[in-house]
Amino acid sequence: MADITRRLGWRHLRSTPTAHIRHHRGGTLVHDGPGLAFWFRPLTAALSEVPVEDRELAMTFRARTADFQDVSVQATVTYRVGDPALAATRLDFSIDPDTGVWRGAPLEQLGTLLTETAQQHALHVLARTPLAEALADGVAAVRERIATGLGTEPRLPATGIEVVAVRVMAVRPEAEVERALRTPARELIQQEADRATYERRAVAVERERAIAENELASQIELARREERLVEQHGANARREAQENAAADQVRAQAEAARTVRLAEAEAAKSVALAEAEARAAREVGEARAEAQAAWLRVHGEVDVATLHALTGTRLAENLPHIDSVTLSPDVLTGLLSRLGAGDRG
Repeated sequence: MADITRRLGWRHLRSTPTAHIRHHRGGTLVHDGPGLAFWFRPLTAALSEVPVEDRELAMTFRARTADFQDVSVQATVTYRVGDPALAATRLDFSIDPDTGVWRGAPLEQLGTLLTETAQQHALHVLARTPLAEALADGVAAVRERIATGLGTEPRLPATGIEVVAVRVMAVRPEAEVERALRTPARELIQQEADRATYERRAVAVERERAIAENELASQIELARREERLVEQHGANARREAQENAAADQVRAQAEAARTVRLAEAEAAKSVALAEAEARAAREVGEARAEAQAAWLRVHGEVDVATLHALTGTRLAENLPHIDSVTLSPDVLTGLLSRLGAGDRG
């Protein structure tokens, strides 16, 4: 849309590079071209704005195939106005000199023309094509037929319209038919999935069996190694017992030899001690015998009175020490009686 500003009864128009402006004043073409900017009087000006950029027209329509099945077609047509002057004379591209807005709806007219023309050619080709073929190859066939039909349509060049490209996105049947058509494929896919599942399960079972066999073989090998280990432990224990027995025997022999040596030493010591004691006893006995003999010789040479004196002295030396003597009346009476009897006698 052109940008129009007001200044004291004048108007200034500024367009974009993709908009072709035609300005007539009094029936005379004053300005003609894209991206113009100029002043004009609104009462004497006739303005047209024709877009010259590529525009896309999306369309969706229904058709019927050769086997009487309804399908929907989704397509897009890219077009542009190749001759703006011609288009401005065939369609109403005039704009309001105060607002710059189109007075009519030229793009809708172009859209209707292109949609009806494309639909006519698509219906023609689908009416002769069965549903299965239309779904398999219908997109390319419909696109080619629409492009060819729009290229040969005389109204488009006469209006200054050029078709740039035609795209057909999909040719789809009704939902029920589509589900019915999908069923065999889905069943086939399900069968493939089931077969893959069974194969995967079989592979899993085989792997589990292999794993179980490996585990069993590992357990057997472990048991065998444990058996060898037990045997080795037994041999080591026996060897250790034998070595301990040999060591004990050596220790016992050494202890016996040491005990024998100690006993021999003790015996020798006892013998020596006994011999020493015997010698000492003999010497003491001899000394005593000599002393006794000397004592006897001495007493044999002394008279009887001297011996009696010596005897009394020895007796007195051997008597206990008496500090005091207590005489009871009975003892005293007896002693007095004996003394009196002696005097009478």
